[in-house]
Amino acid sequence: MKQLNRELEKAIAAALGSAQAAGELPPFAPPAIPVSSPRRAGQGDWAYPAMGLAKYARRKPLEIAQIIAEQLPALDFVQAIDILPPGFINFTLCPSYLRQQVDAILCEGESVFQLEIGAGKSAQVEFVSANPSGPITIGHTRGAVIGDAMARLLEAAGYQVQREYYYNNAGNQMIALGESLKLRYLEQLGETVSFPDGYYLGDYLIEVAAALAAEHADALRGRDWQFFRDIAERHMFAWIKRSLAAVDILHDNFYNETSLFESGRAWQTLDALSGRGYLYESTHREGAGAAEIADITAKGYQPATWFRSSAFGDEKDRVMVKSGGEPTYTLPDIAYHRHKLERGFDIAVIVLGTDHFSQSQVVKYGLQALGLDPAPIHVIFVQMVRAVRWNEARGAFETVKQSKRAGDFDTLDDLVAMTSADAVRYHMLARSPNSQLDFDVDQVVKQSNENPVYYIQNAYVRCAGIFREAQERGFSDDDADLSLLGAEELRFLRKALELGNVIEQAALAYEPHKIAFFAQELAAVFHPIYDSVRVLHSEVPPPVAKARLRFYRAAAVLFRRLLSLMGMTAPERM
Repeated sequence: MKQLNRELEKAIAAALGSAQAAGELPPFAPPAIPVSSPRRAGQGDWAYPAMGLAKYARRKPLEIAQIIAEQLPALDFVQAIDILPPGFINFTLCPSYLRQQVDAILCEGESVFQLEIGAGKSAQVEFVSANPSGPITIGHTRGAVIGDAMARLLEAAGYQVQREYYYNNAGNQMIALGESLKLRYLEQLGETVSFPDGYYLGDYLIEVAAALAAEHADALRGRDWQFFRDIAERHMFAWIKRSLAAVDILHDNFYNETSLFESGRAWQTLDALSGRGYLYESTHREGAGAAEIADITAKGYQPATWFRSSAFGDEKDRVMVKSGGEPTYTLPDIAYHRHKLERGFDIAVIVLGTDHFSQSQVVKYGLQALGLDPAPIHVIFVQMVRAVRWNEARGAFETVKQSKRAGDFDTLDDLVAMTSADAVRYHMLARSPNSQLDFDVDQVVKQSNENPVYYIQNAYVRCAGIFREAQERGFSDDDADLSLLGAEELRFLRKALELGNVIEQAALAYEPHKIAFFAQELAAVFHPIYDSVRVLHSEVPPPVAKARLRFYRAAAVLFRRLLSLMGMTAPERM
């Protein structure tokens, strides 16, 4: 399928070159000005704002637009070109070309609007990255859906994509997890236990402990926290993988923090930073004020290893290794991203919560200190998500608090059980990651057009219903005459042909929510057409019915493609 906006941009560039060669416009390097959909109905299908050339051409925008329009080569898909103030070149698509796109869509099928932007290139998308200390919560779910949708869009743009899950399985929280499971195990043996602050209290550890007691009795009593941590990690990851698979999210690679130390990459990174002069030993950071130094001295702190991140614009230097020799998260994080770049991905997308913004900047400074270019790395920051439920007694929505350690949270499993995998995926994707999301369970489960999940899927379901009825009647669209398609069908096709541009923009701008927006817009164009453009009706002549049946086949392909890009199913019935 052609990306018509790109075809028009090429034609405009050629026309501009011809006008300059003819002396109608002065020589200048034109800026990149995209062709896009016009803002107002009735002004064609695509528009080019020649106003953006005015300061380069030193001519009035309307004059520039007219000169370019006169130099445009013939375009088989354009019916009319209009010049509108203050300087737009508007293009109206040819009806016969639109009708031909029905067969073009059917020919491409599941890969309709597959792009080649990333052909021969590789991309990695790292997402979820929840530590194996408990199940996938609502908060993790949003990042999971956004990451997987981003991977799907990059694949649609032509990239070879690897999905990676990086997790921290070292540090104090994993010690607390191991100790928590050990206490639950001892509890199963009949001992009275108490949990210190910061330990994990969730019921999910009780189930693991009960299984251990049933299998081993008291034989594990003398085992240390590391033994129990490893068991907890295995159980938690099995649960995490099952939960993600339930919403069609699968990772190609799991990368753990511990491996960075076992392989030596973390210490090699430390040595490299030291060799480049970006580490120093001190009880306090460089540039600390007198009061801060006095406070540190009074507390008797010993020297630590500091990263001179302020050399790259950080507000302060960061501790890399504590005085006792224990590394902070900064060291493995920089080492991990160093290895990410060494693996040679053309693009590396990372989905993180907004609370990781500062740390992500420190990692970038670390890569720069190592002499590496962090440009291939792109971070999508995701705002928090809250599960809200209607409280009848209070007459208001209430937020469900989430805490793995307290065992008070909604999991991805809970959301799927209360709604559906498709509903979870759509509603987690349907808003910009930059905006906070309230996941309203009552709204999500509605089986009406108020629920966008139902609204979009029902467009495909309606097409499927037409196909079933046609098959029952023995009616086919063989030899369909697409010239019989009317204005309503063409209106849908005009909108549908924007999909290639939407995929490109969503992929290149790392904004996967745009595909959800477009899916709802296309469904909004489709549903009124379904109500008025009948197929198997006594008053519809058979030749027209054949053309319309084929049109609906193309519409079904488009909705199936959109649902697939969002990781959702295309149900035959609802």
